[in-house]
Amino acid sequence: MKIEIIEDDRLLGQALEIFLKKEGYETVLARSCREARERLDPSVSLLLVDITLPDGDGIGLYRELTERGHMPGIFLTARDEEEDMLAAFDAGADDYVVKPFPMKVLSRRIRAVMRRNEGSAGRALTCRELILYPERKEASLAGQPLPLTPKEYRLLELFMRNQGRVLGKESILEQVWDVDGQFVGEGTVSVTVNRLRKKIDICPGQESYIQNVFGLGYRFGE
Repeated sequence: MKIEIIEDDRLLGQALEIFLKKEGYETVLARSCREARERLDPSVSLLLVDITLPDGDGIGLYRELTERGHMPGIFLTARDEEEDMLAAFDAGADDYVVKPFPMKVLSRRIRAVMRRNEGSAGRALTCRELILYPERKEASLAGQPLPLTPKEYRLLELFMRNQGRVLGKESILEQVWDVDGQFVGEGTVSVTVNRLRKKIDICPGQESYIQNVFGLGYRFGE
């Protein structure tokens, strides 16, 4: 698997290259928006993008590089600000890592992002009036775009790929929150499920898409 590193800090860029090669990845290193455009090729599977680059904005660059189709992306930044995080996720990024970070944690996040994106291209997922488009990371309900936060989208995709199965809260934490799951509790799952319910259960009298299974977790679908 090939990863393109877009990072203007020379020492960090070199450290990322060395570490990722030891982890078994091929790497391409770019230090600016211009270099990133020049060095991107179809064999790249993941982008690591610094949010602040010398000749432009990493978020805008990511939008540009992925305008022809989704490519998994993780933003690297020294700014731990909610506004930046939301802008990154709105651009379609899969994760956001604040500097400084342990290389092993970054490796875990890369594996988690690639695992979520395995087999994501292909046919849409459907359930009643819900349609989910994994390649575009979008969903619609009754023919209308469905606005979802990144966690709500991941949760919905997990449910729609496991229709009819009971999913426990611990399993959902592991698959939706990944390495962050150790820092959140099962109550977070309940809150996110309830938010998702409010967005998709809009037809009066219709059975909820998400059913509680007492003592076990949730079942999605018919």
